[in-house]
Amino acid sequence: MDQSLNPAYGAAVDAPAAHDNNQVDSKTIWQVITASSVGTVIEWYDFYIFGSLAAIIGPVLFGQSGDLTKSLLGALAIFGAGFVVRPFGAVFFGRIGDMIGRKYTFLVTLLIMGGATFVTGLIPSYDSIGITAPIIVVFLRLLQGLALGGEYGGAATYVAEYAPDKQRGYYTSFIQITATGGLILSITVILITRKLLGEPAFKEWGWRIPFLLSGFLVIASYFIRKRLHESPLFAKAKATGTTSKSPLRDSFVNPVNRRLVLIALFGVTMGQGVIFYTSQFQAFTFMNATLKLDTVHSSIIMVVSMLLATPLFVYFGSLSDRIGRKRIIMTGMICGALFTMPLFHGLQAFAGPITEVTPATVDAAGKAIPAVMKALNPNIPAMIALTFCLVLFVTMVYGPIAAYLVELFPTSVRYTSLSVPYHIGNGIFGGFVPLVATSIGVWAAAQPAGTFANEHKSIIGLIYPVVTALICFVVGMALMKDTRDVKLMDS
Repeated sequence: MDQSLNPAYGAAVDAPAAHDNNQVDSKTIWQVITASSVGTVIEWYDFYIFGSLAAIIGPVLFGQSGDLTKSLLGALAIFGAGFVVRPFGAVFFGRIGDMIGRKYTFLVTLLIMGGATFVTGLIPSYDSIGITAPIIVVFLRLLQGLALGGEYGGAATYVAEYAPDKQRGYYTSFIQITATGGLILSITVILITRKLLGEPAFKEWGWRIPFLLSGFLVIASYFIRKRLHESPLFAKAKATGTTSKSPLRDSFVNPVNRRLVLIALFGVTMGQGVIFYTSQFQAFTFMNATLKLDTVHSSIIMVVSMLLATPLFVYFGSLSDRIGRKRIIMTGMICGALFTMPLFHGLQAFAGPITEVTPATVDAAGKAIPAVMKALNPNIPAMIALTFCLVLFVTMVYGPIAAYLVELFPTSVRYTSLSVPYHIGNGIFGGFVPLVATSIGVWAAAQPAGTFANEHKSIIGLIYPVVTALICFVVGMALMKDTRDVKLMDS
């Protein structure tokens, strides 16, 4: 398939000239960005709600056994299950997007994602229906993962195919904000619900409200997206008969395109995934589960640091239009590899000593109730500054990445080709950061006192994302080429 030979890598392109996206007016582009971003924020909100509430949902899913570590690991494992199927969702929905259209796929993924989240809020507890509860949740998480696997590729492709060639990094960077926006929205909704209901009511039944709220958000987003038209580049390709009849074969069997997929995975998205989830999910879990911060404090730290860093997604996306994608992405990658562990060590230092506020006891039925431990005097401004640095690395890697991935592949297989490496990198490598890092920490805590692992048990799990980011930096520096001069109308 000649169209799979990308001009960014010096190969020929036989695709007919498509719609000139440099002539699209800015009003139309902003309508496209708004419609795509609103839906994507809601989808990320749906996906993040579960991760944000893992510490509370764990006992509900696995019963009040008194083993909080087991409950947390179980919740994180189920959270990770949604990431495992994201590559399959990328293959399935990417194929539909490349053959039928971007808009149709948008609507389907949105409804699946929102429906699964809404139903999660209705599931009875483990104490009520036993093992059926976690089974239902796993099924719903798999549906969510499949839907999210088709979401990002569609949003990035749709916006990029409207954006002018010289401003693609700038315009697509607004899609990159949506993941952080979804996390901010989820934490904010949880925090408000928690404060209004009080801690006992929230833990008992109030945690369901953020899940149920997604139903109303998805309905609103559906009608916004329904008004969209098909991408002009895809519409032109479909009208001229140049769409791929077999996107999977053309993406992964064709040797030229397959090489680009592998470069995208091992040189970019793998490292971007671990940096993203370490800075946001693992940092949040670390502050709650390891440092024993009050949830209000950890939520404030995360939300403020992300709000401060959010404009930098657009800054680095725009900067990549001028100096190139690779330079910025690789800088963020090596910063993540070098400074993540020192920054987490700083978070631990500024969290202050952990104090027992309620001693361990047993209830009337003889069931063990563990002691409640809290960090009572954290240095909030200092922790915000450190967390901001973690998110800063994300903005450097993530801000230009949509433009880079879109420019890497031709129109005929763009949806499929960019979705698969993105969701393997984010879903498999990135999505399991909280589970793997926490599991390594649990193992280290069980080692003899005085050993290196035991002495560094709180942050030793970060070896996983640090090494992964370092490998990605080496591969990316060696094989990744810049794509900012690619014209999509020629691909």
